[in-house]
Amino acid sequence: MSVAVARQTTTPSRSEPLRVMVVDDSAVIRGLVTRWIEAEPDMAVVGSLRTGRDAVNQVEKIDPDVAVLDIEMPDLDGISALPLLLAKKRNLTVIMASTLTLRNAEISLKALSLGAADYIPKPESTREQGAAEIFRRDLVEKIRHLGPRRRRLAGAIPSPSLAPGPDSGQEPLRRPLVASAAVQVAPKLVPFGTQMPRVLLIGSSTGGPQALMSLIGDIVSVIDRVPVLITQHMPPTFTTILAEHLARNGRRPAAEGVDGEAVIAGRIYLAPGGKHMRVARRNGVAVIALDDGPPINFCKPAVDPLFASAVDVWQGAVQAVILTGMGSDGMRGGKQVVAAGGSVIAQDEATSVVWGMPGAAANAGICAAILPLGQIAPKLVRLFAGDRS
Repeated sequence: MSVAVARQTTTPSRSEPLRVMVVDDSAVIRGLVTRWIEAEPDMAVVGSLRTGRDAVNQVEKIDPDVAVLDIEMPDLDGISALPLLLAKKRNLTVIMASTLTLRNAEISLKALSLGAADYIPKPESTREQGAAEIFRRDLVEKIRHLGPRRRRLAGAIPSPSLAPGPDSGQEPLRRPLVASAAVQVAPKLVPFGTQMPRVLLIGSSTGGPQALMSLIGDIVSVIDRVPVLITQHMPPTFTTILAEHLARNGRRPAAEGVDGEAVIAGRIYLAPGGKHMRVARRNGVAVIALDDGPPINFCKPAVDPLFASAVDVWQGAVQAVILTGMGSDGMRGGKQVVAAGGSVIAQDEATSVVWGMPGAAANAGICAAILPLGQIAPKLVRLFAGDRS
């Protein structure tokens, strides 16, 4: 058994490095990940463990902020260890790691429903320089964005309400709790577009699968009226499984978009991992147009190409939703949607796993509403029933 554990310390302050526990039965992966994390000034590895059993037994002593948890391990695998770890440390941020197989993609999505914060696909071989570098960048980014959540919870205080603009017709919203006593400036809201939307676009990233599952099941009446196109930052294989889950939750056909297929009401189209999904008009019919070009906003698929292309096809008759996620993908495309006469709804900070993408849209002043996740579906149902307020 290989177990490396740092001496327990007192609860860290926000200025101290994030405490990371690496759990993987591969000594090579543990060594790589440990070196990568230790190279970051704001992170420190406090435990390097071989099995889920080791992690469960040591988690209270190690007191990590983040656990990078492999799925396939001897004795106790990652999916079995996950609920045990969260039972011992309720605010532990767990990032599941797995190779790209259908089975592991299914398990990773199940882990999200059990409380994991996110997942990350491991490269087939760490000797592939490009794949290893992508893995390193994505892992460090996820730890950096997701890790501080536990510390923020302890210092959260109330902040001012988020009031809408004078012409928005929106009821006042509450801003999420934040760990700052500074006065919060409410993002500007704009009125909803006057046209009845002919399509619903959704962009999401970190935390997106859980948010999408919650949302899709409550907008069946919208799906029946218009096509729903989704870009979720996700690798190949994972999007295949996600589409199957969306079909079950939405009780309507859902699948990865196929180049050239017609875009029709009653269906959910998901951007396939590794390709950008756009829409185009061919012979008067809206169709899916897949693109194998370079990443946009460091993402492939990216949200901006979908939003921008929908404006070309439907002009201002577009309703866009930007859910939880890192970065700012969707903001530029959202600007184009609003400039054409369409509307953007962003998920609020309190219910977002990471308020990067929706926060970028909110702070850009392009949103007609900034809502908790549970209020987005009812709002969409009203909008697509003709209520434009």
